[in-house]
Amino acid sequence: MATKRAIDGGGEGAPSRRIRALRGVEPNHGGRYVLYWMTAHRRTRSNFSLEHAIEICRRSQRPLVVFEPLRAGYRWASPRFHRFVIEGMRDQGEALKAAGVEYLPYVEPKAGAGQGLLAALARDAVAVVTDDYPAFFHPRMLEAAAEAIDPPLDAVDSYGLCPMRAPDRAFPTAYSFRRYLQNHLSAAWDDGPEGWGWPVDDPLEIEFPRAGEPLAATAMARWGGPADIDALLDGGIAELPIDQSVPAVSIVGGAKAARAALDRFVGERLRDYTEERNRPEADGASGLSPYLHFGHIGAHEVFEAIADAEGWEPTELLPSGNGKRSGWWGMGESAEAFLDQLVTWRELGANGAVHIPEFDRYESLPDWAQETLATHAKDEREYHYSMEEFEQGATHDTLWNAAQNQLRHEGVMHNYLRMLWGKKILEWTASPRKALEVMIHLNNKYALDGRDPNSYSGIFWILGRYDRAWGPERPVFGKIRFMSSQNTARKFPVREYVRRYSSPDLVSKGL
Repeated sequence: MATKRAIDGGGEGAPSRRIRALRGVEPNHGGRYVLYWMTAHRRTRSNFSLEHAIEICRRSQRPLVVFEPLRAGYRWASPRFHRFVIEGMRDQGEALKAAGVEYLPYVEPKAGAGQGLLAALARDAVAVVTDDYPAFFHPRMLEAAAEAIDPPLDAVDSYGLCPMRAPDRAFPTAYSFRRYLQNHLSAAWDDGPEGWGWPVDDPLEIEFPRAGEPLAATAMARWGGPADIDALLDGGIAELPIDQSVPAVSIVGGAKAARAALDRFVGERLRDYTEERNRPEADGASGLSPYLHFGHIGAHEVFEAIADAEGWEPTELLPSGNGKRSGWWGMGESAEAFLDQLVTWRELGANGAVHIPEFDRYESLPDWAQETLATHAKDEREYHYSMEEFEQGATHDTLWNAAQNQLRHEGVMHNYLRMLWGKKILEWTASPRKALEVMIHLNNKYALDGRDPNSYSGIFWILGRYDRAWGPERPVFGKIRFMSSQNTARKFPVREYVRRYSSPDLVSKGL
C-alpha cells in the first residue's frame, strides 16, 4: 500500500496543521539537544510528535533526548494505570536505546516531586516538542509548561487520521461528523504526503544527529535520576503513594503488546466483527482501546493494518460521502464497521474535546437533553443506589453487576454493555448530574481507556450528546434514549457472560 511518507533530506517533518506553537519564541541556538517531552503519544512508531522533533534535530544538527514522565498526583492514579504506562516505558527504552537516543523515563515517587524537572531539562534544549491531547489534565499541564520553560514549545497532534483542529466547529452527531470526514479525508490523499502526513514505518531508522554520550541525565540528579523500570515492575509500584486499592490487571501495556493485539484482531476477529462485536458472550472486539488511549499504538498504524488486510488502496475511496456508515471506504462490511468506530466515533470525541467548552461538564449537554432531563429530574426512581453499591456491583440487576465486575476486575467492559451500564446509572441515581458524576468516577477509576475524549463522549452519549430526542417520553429518561437489561437479554445471549462475571448467589437470582 503506497501511503507512507518518509522524511527525505529536505526534511518535511510532521504536517504543519498538526503542530501548535504553545511558546513561539526563537530557538535556543546554544542548546545541546532537542527535547521531546512524551506525555500522550507514548510510542516510537506512527508518531508525528517524534517526527517533528527529529526534523528539528536535523535542522539544528543537535541530537534527540526523549523525556517520558509519569505523575503520581493526578486523580485516579493507581497501579492499574501506572503499570500499563511503565510497561510501555520498557518498550520505549529498548527502541530508543537501540537507535542511540537518550531516553529519560521518570516516575514521581510522590505527588509534586517532579516539579521543576521539565524546566531544568529545557534549559539546554534548542526546542521542546510535546504531545497535543485535548482531555483530562493535559491541556492545563501544557499551558503551565509554556509559562515555565524558556525555549520554544510545540504541541503535535497524533490522535487520529483527521487533525483534531482541522474542523472549525463541534459536530452535533456522528452522522454530521462522518459526512465531514468523507468530504475531507479523500482530498487529503490527493494532496500527497504534505496533505496527509503519513508517519514513516519506523522513524528511528531515519538519519539524524545522535549523541555519543548522555546529554541530559545529569540534570535529573536532583530528582533521583531516570526511573529504574525493572525495579518498578518488580514490586516498586506497590510503594508509590497512589490508590493501591485498584490493582493492575492481566492486560499488558506497551507498544509490543499493542501490536500483538492488533495482529490478533486483524488475523482472527476482523472477518466476523460485524456479527460478533455486540454479543456479550463473544470475544469480537478489537481490544485496542487501552493502547490507543495511552498512545502505545496510533490510529494510523491500526488503519494501515486494516487496509493491508483488505488489499486496499486510497484510489478505492469514493470522492465524497453522504454520511452513511458503510460504502465510502470501499472495504468489506466488517472493516468498514470497525473503521466507523476507530475513525468516526473515536475522533468525534476529540472534536468535542477541542470545540465544546468544558466538554466534560453537565452544562455542555445539548439544550434539548438538559431540558428533558430537568423536566424529569424529580421523577420517582424505583431503585436508588449509592456510589459504593454501584462500585461493588451490588444492584438488583445481575447483568449490570456483571458488567461492573468486569470493569472493576479486568479494566475493560464489553462495548455494548457499556451503553446499558450508563443508562441504568441514569435510572438509579437521584439526579442526572449525580448519574454523570457516578459514570465519570467509575469509568475513570477502573477503565484502562478512561479519561479519554472517546470515553467522555460515550458517557455523554448516555445523556443525549450526539443523539436525538426519542419517544415515547418516559419517567426519569424523558426523551433520552432508553435501554433495559431485559431487552438486551432478549437481543443477545448473556447467560455465559453473567456467569463469568457474577458470584453464584447473584447468578441464581436470574435476569
